Order: sequence, then C-alpha cells, then structure tokens
Amino acid sequence: MHFVFKTSKQEIHDLIQAWILLSLAFAILLSGGAFFSSIMITKFILAALTVGVGFLFHELAHKVMAQRYGCFAEFRASIQMLVLAIIMSFFGFLFAAPGAVIISGHVSKSQYGKIAVAGPIMNLIIVAIFGILLLVANYFSIAVLQSISSYGIWVNAFLAFFNMMPFFVLDGKKVLQWSKKIYVAVIIPTAVVLFLAAMYIEV
Repeated sequence: MHFVFKTSKQEIHDLIQAWILLSLAFAILLSGGAFFSSIMITKFILAALTVGVGFLFHELAHKVMAQRYGCFAEFRASIQMLVLAIIMSFFGFLFAAPGAVIISGHVSKSQYGKIAVAGPIMNLIIVAIFGILLLVANYFSIAVLQSISSYGIWVNAFLAFFNMMPFFVLDGKKVLQWSKKIYVAVIIPTAVVLFLAAMYIEV
C-alpha cells in the first residue's frame, strides 16, 4: 500500500498550540509556580523537550498508523483541557489531556488496536533514545543533557504506562479489546521500564 503523510494548517496549529500550553503547564508545576522567573524558563525548555516531544510523537504515531489504513486522521487540541491543566499546575498537580487524533474511516478491530498501541510504543522508543543520550551525558559529564535525558526517560515511561491503562478512552482499553496477548506483551515491559526509571533515575 502506498502511504502518503497528510496534514493541514489546522492540525499543525493545534499541535503547536498543545505542545506550547502543555509544556507551560509542566513548567509551572516543576518550578513551583514561580511565574516569569529564570527557573520557569529553564523548566519550560525541559518540558518542551521531554513531555512535549513525548506527546507530539505519541499522537503522530496514532496518526501515521491510521493513515496507513486509509483513514482520515488529524490531531485536534482541546483548549479547555489545556487551560485546565495550566490552572491545576498552580496547585501542585496536573492531569493533562491536550487533545486527540480524530480518526474517521473503516478499520477492523485489529487495525484499531494497532493504531492505539502505536502511541505507547512510540513513548517506549523515546525512552530508549533518551537512555542512550543519558549514557552519553554521563560519560562526558554533561549536566544539562543529564537532566533532560533523565526527565525524558521518566516522563515518557509514565506516558506509555498511563496510556496503556485499560480504562475510559485510553489506548490500553482498545488494545485489550483487540488482543489480550499484545496487551500483556506491552504493559509488562512498560511497567518494568517505569519501575526502573522511578528507582534509578534522578529527576
């Protein structure tokens, strides 16, 4: 099947909007609400390169897989949930649902499951990339890269695990409905990665 990646100005706008506002929410949380401070600027950059990258490629993984099956697939930001995330971050906690890839077209149960599992798998790939960067950072004692890589590992491991929960509209529910074997094959290593990140990665 010949695959052509398709997007639109609206989708690009929504992706950038969600990336910026999500990074801002995490920056506020990580800086303890120190608005308009140098530490918040630093945390914004950290969030954009870790949470933002994880969110962006997670959604694009869903989109690309859906388009491979001939579906219309575009990301749409949820401005209400993004604003809510920013408000919550001032109170020291955060629940982020920046938007979703809207999919239309006929797909089978297995195809729908593959579209769903693509997102968490992408986050695990990003964990591996940040893991390599952390090894490089530790070898050359590059403090900035150590901080970015460490947080990148932890947050993307969490994103993968959270999205594999079999509840509500999360990816895990769709994967479980498709294949219990695939669900177990993904959730177990995801849980192990998150556990190891929580135990051994300093953020």
